Amino acid sequence: NPVHLLLKMIAQLLLSQINYAVKMEYISINPLGKIGNFKRTVEVKKEMQFYTSEEFLKFIKPAKELAETGTIQDSGFYIFFMISYYTGTRKGETNALRWCDIKDDEMCITRSVAQKLKGVDRVTARSSVRNIQIPMPLKKALEEHKSKREQLDGFSEECLVCGFDRALRDTSIQNRNLSYAKQAGVKTIRIHDFRHSHASLLANNGINIQEIARRLGHSNIEITLNIYSHLYPKEQERALEVLNKIK
Repeated sequence: NPVHLLLKMIAQLLLSQINYAVKMEYISINPLGKIGNFKRTVEVKKEMQFYTSEEFLKFIKPAKELAETGTIQDSGFYIFFMISYYTGTRKGETNALRWCDIKDDEMCITRSVAQKLKGVDRVTARSSVRNIQIPMPLKKALEEHKSKREQLDGFSEECLVCGFDRALRDTSIQNRNLSYAKQAGVKTIRIHDFRHSHASLLANNGINIQEIARRLGHSNIEITLNIYSHLYPKEQERALEVLNKIK
């Protein structure tokens, strides 16, 4: 956007001039320092997409078939998408999940992994530590997947659920995403949209926004409302219906 670039250049020029004034001791501080670079007042956001439960079952079918007949790595990609859809975890959280994080039908989200092109991946602790209850379809898939992993040399409870000793590569995850969608004959969505799919499924089935925020690990409910409030179009009508029954 030419206008945006021009405004950004003007802001940077003004900032440098005031910095010079500070250097020459004409003023004590630069009041623009706390403001930072010029930002557009309206950010263009990518359109949120999601799979309905019917679409996801179509999408995951070729992944499951390949997991049953293919390699142990194929099983890892299958379980990655199952976790993403059934728990709404972020990509880095899913990739960082270890077997020791799964206990008593709950999944404890404590870490996230960021990939590096060269060197060791960076694992960080999550500020949004949370326990997510595991639904039966995912529980069954995890049990079958673990039984295969336990047969591998070097297996331990510290091993990664999806990638074993190293996180699944972002490029490989996206390639599988494209492949499964094409085989299933459904639209392609972004990896992060599986998280949106989880939230959308719950919202459309009347799960309250507080529980969705908890499962997603949002620091406050306002974040969840800003993203998913449009999924509650009938709440006003439902509220009125409740009140109309009081006579």
